Amino acid sequence: MIFAVVRTHFARLKRDRAALVLSFVVPVVFFSVFASIFGSSRSATPRIRLVAVDEDGSESSRRFLTALSSEKALNLLLSSGSKSGPADLPFDRASAEEAVRAGIAPLALILPKGFSQAPIGFGTGEGRPKLLLLADSSDPVAPQVVRGLLQKAAMMSMRPGAAASPSDAGLVAVDVRDVLGETKKNPTSALLASGLGVMFLLFSAAGAGGALIEEAESGTLDRILSTRVTMTRLLLGKLTYLSIVAVLQLTVMFAWGEMFFGLELHRHVPGFLVMAVVTALAASCFGLVLAAISRSRMQLVALSNLSILVMSALGGSMVPRYVLSEKVQKLGLITLNAWAIDGFVKVFWREEPLVNLWPQVAVLLAAAAGLFAVARRVARRWDVA
Repeated sequence: MIFAVVRTHFARLKRDRAALVLSFVVPVVFFSVFASIFGSSRSATPRIRLVAVDEDGSESSRRFLTALSSEKALNLLLSSGSKSGPADLPFDRASAEEAVRAGIAPLALILPKGFSQAPIGFGTGEGRPKLLLLADSSDPVAPQVVRGLLQKAAMMSMRPGAAASPSDAGLVAVDVRDVLGETKKNPTSALLASGLGVMFLLFSAAGAGGALIEEAESGTLDRILSTRVTMTRLLLGKLTYLSIVAVLQLTVMFAWGEMFFGLELHRHVPGFLVMAVVTALAASCFGLVLAAISRSRMQLVALSNLSILVMSALGGSMVPRYVLSEKVQKLGLITLNAWAIDGFVKVFWREEPLVNLWPQVAVLLAAAAGLFAVARRVARRWDVA
């Protein structure tokens, strides 16, 4: 009897050729995606954008910045890129901090006045030149990398004949100030909630959208469509239900995060609701597309696993996008995850006003409309003649 059950299931899998292929393709494709992301050469590592402000304006500070600009791991930004004048405007302390807060760069380096009064390579302790590094701690790797590169640049910019002091603290003192996370109870909770929340929302929508397949297999769908309910109205009804459930799921997750992990939901309710609604709509429409394309539950499971896991890997739900190469980061913009996470980060991390959410809202709403149109077109096979 056991072998009879096994033969039955193998026969069912053999008849569903799409599910058979997907069962073996999914792990291979997913492995290939991760191998491409993390198995590439070190040259694919993204360059760290570093805003630099030279308040000292001395020969020493210019020599130091020249040494920094030669680092291949850095993309040194000395001007704001404003085109309103005859030339780009150099960063000052205020605009550099604003660039970090806006996500233009994860770090800003301030060479304060008096930098040249403590020559590099002489003295220890208080005698070392002092630097200020303004950091966005949502990227915890960048400050550690840049601190090491600052010591290297200090060595390279020493005047000929100067001898480095044998100090374990380094040639320059670096004071790191977190300009975004310093006032937050738990800086990483919002980042985790947004990344994981979007991924599980997609899985939930795909699973719930599978009710279409069950209704088609049981004959319930034919009976529904034989009434005054059209396929368009049926899909809109399912979209409304899935979206409401998705918003409730995100609300529960973020409320749980506030109660136990310091996520300050009460301070960002309007922004959260805006992003929750548009994310729920896009994720629900994506689930409807998967259900409409799939011919069986097995196909739906395989398709949803493949597409959602790949989207989550590229879009930042599994690993932060800052660790990915620049090409992969740009590729990730085709995913719902990347736009949803960017929106939640603007709300909870950068605390930007609602109007600044328009790019993420526009893209997710456009994606929802496009995906719904695809789902409706594919679902024509269920229309009653």
